[in-house]
Amino acid sequence: MTLLAFTGNRFLAEEALRETLIKRGLNPRDLPRLGGDDVTAQTLGPHLSPGLFGDGGVIVDFEGVKPDKALLELLAGAAITVAVLDEMAPATRSKLYQARGEQIVSAAPSKPGEITGWVVQYARKQKLPLDRDAAAYLAEVFGSDLAGIASELTKLALLGGPHTRQSVQRIVGREPPGDSFAMLGAATAGRPGEAVGQLRRLLASGEDPFKLMGAVVWQYSLVVRCVALLQEEGRVTEAAAAQRLGVKPYPAKKALDVARKLNEAKIRAHMGRILDADLAMKRGLDAGVTLERLIVQLSV
Repeated sequence: MTLLAFTGNRFLAEEALRETLIKRGLNPRDLPRLGGDDVTAQTLGPHLSPGLFGDGGVIVDFEGVKPDKALLELLAGAAITVAVLDEMAPATRSKLYQARGEQIVSAAPSKPGEITGWVVQYARKQKLPLDRDAAAYLAEVFGSDLAGIASELTKLALLGGPHTRQSVQRIVGREPPGDSFAMLGAATAGRPGEAVGQLRRLLASGEDPFKLMGAVVWQYSLVVRCVALLQEEGRVTEAAAAQRLGVKPYPAKKALDVARKLNEAKIRAHMGRILDADLAMKRGLDAGVTLERLIVQLSV
């Protein structure tokens, strides 16, 4: 009867699914929900016929599932409402959804600014007095885990506001994850305490020291090229740097920020220190201590 496909961020897609089904007179809690190994023609078959009182419904979760064409055709031809959760639907499935039913696309905020904007709007919808800096903190510590953010906002709604970054940080009790670009930026700006703090948070979150060293080498390779661009052209926009470096705008912007604080002599000295630290780690010296020493040296 109706094929409804919900795509985008999983939390938002789940919300859209619930709201859409309720508007159509169906209670999501009363409908069978199948996912994983149960998403087969044989298992779904008995759920795809209407009940005694007309239209029924079923929720099918495609997370971790690769449905074939026959299964998709089966769902599209069902005599009931079929609600499909397909967070990262490829173009081929989206085309089928749009041709044989309806695709409800939710947002998928992933960048810090996008997530912060979503938090602000969600809090406003809940009439929760949350300032933008507090929203940015939640975006930093939870990233694209919108369900985790929503859970924290539910707790905050039980407490008196207004909610500032400091008050929310005390309640949530989580440190923002480290940022390797922020680490390098703090180091080259001569803020070793902040840079080492970023490094320690990265290591505490489970980042592999050797992968971090690889990130430092890659990021500094961009910085070196940005220093050269600045010397050649004087002023370089983020878009121009991204095009010349062959990277996305975000790493180009961060590399430019670091490069503007350096000159050729400093970048040569930093690259020598990075090489020494890389060799020390490969020779078996303590990786965490070596990285921390490097970050302090880059701050000089």
